[in-house]
Amino acid sequence: MDKIKIRKGLNIRLNGEPTKQLECFEPTFCALKPTDFIGVLPKMDVAEGDAVKAGSVLFHDKNHEQIVFTSPISGKVKSIVRGEKRAILRVVVESDGKNESIDFGSVVNPIEKMLRSGVWPMLRQRPYATIANPADKPKHIFVSIFDTAPLAPDYDYIIENQYDALTAGINVLSKLTDGNVYISVTTNSSCKDAINRVSTGIHNVVITEFSGPHPAGNIGTQINALSPINKGEVVWYCYPQDVITIGNLFLTGKYDSTRIIAMTGSAVKNPHYYKTRIGADITPILNIEENSRVISGNVLTGTNITNDNFLCFHDSQVTVIPEGNKYKLFGWLKPIFKRYSDTNTNGDTRPYIMTGQFERVFPFDIYPMQLIKACLIKDIDLMEELGIYEVDAEDFALCEVIDQSKTPIQQIIREGLEFIRKETC
Repeated sequence: MDKIKIRKGLNIRLNGEPTKQLECFEPTFCALKPTDFIGVLPKMDVAEGDAVKAGSVLFHDKNHEQIVFTSPISGKVKSIVRGEKRAILRVVVESDGKNESIDFGSVVNPIEKMLRSGVWPMLRQRPYATIANPADKPKHIFVSIFDTAPLAPDYDYIIENQYDALTAGINVLSKLTDGNVYISVTTNSSCKDAINRVSTGIHNVVITEFSGPHPAGNIGTQINALSPINKGEVVWYCYPQDVITIGNLFLTGKYDSTRIIAMTGSAVKNPHYYKTRIGADITPILNIEENSRVISGNVLTGTNITNDNFLCFHDSQVTVIPEGNKYKLFGWLKPIFKRYSDTNTNGDTRPYIMTGQFERVFPFDIYPMQLIKACLIKDIDLMEELGIYEVDAEDFALCEVIDQSKTPIQQIIREGLEFIRKETC
């Protein structure tokens, strides 16, 4: 097993780590949100009031009609919520409590089975972080079995007793590429031996042990260390519970939308783990303080879901923190020691300051400041020269944290990637 130490980065320690306590929660409502999927233009396949089963198609992508998005539960379509210009924001399904599922067992072709069941969107690609194109052959596939983000869930705990499905899922992934399936574990992982066992006999699985501060657990960091992406190359990636869902599909023939999530954060009164469903409405289990921000994901890269409380499709974590709307008198004048930038600007919008600090938390062999500037001016040639295809917005989260100008760096990188995708794809 190869070992790689990430030396640049920053661990952010927050209160509210979850205890190893698992509680089952079957949601009354689940929702799929097209906004969770970059580049997807949804077209509805159901109407409000329609009966559905787990695996029934709710909508598909107009640009790639074979990519469908299916219901995580059985019941009826409660509502189709639209925003500006009638854009679909979410499709809400009300559970009937039966958990009936469509049987996809008769479908032999693995890609066709994943597409028809709705698990295909769990596979994403770099560059762009869009859903993987089933017509592509990726250079490699990457799976990270650990997370180093603040209050991240313990995947050792999540995947224990699910190794049969994990094995089946890894076996399926190995057939989707002519390259390797890279599985990343961390030095202190208790599941290293088990991962070694489940991959035995699968010829193109490579297990690598990573150590170091955040973002050592990010897919982008691992891709950069193992097999950097060049122009014209595509790699795919997913996460442990995605692999388990894929594995269960091939073991049972059914779409199992089970998700174990970590409820974390200083505003949570009893942070622990819940076994629930993809897209669950978590309102009944939000035992939180008033004036709190509910984030699907972690504090660095997650999505604020305070207004709807539906889990985002890819997330295995919910973070609840005090809302950042309490201001200190003359806060912008006070010296700050041993505290990173928070959500308050403590003053007006600031210019972009060239500090040279990003390099100490950015582990890629890339010039982050120069790449950010190239994205700002939309210079495609310069962005390509500076390594835009290797990164995603989440890879710049720490740069955003330590940025004194409070520049929306992740948004800038995302907009740069979208500009290239629309111009070249």
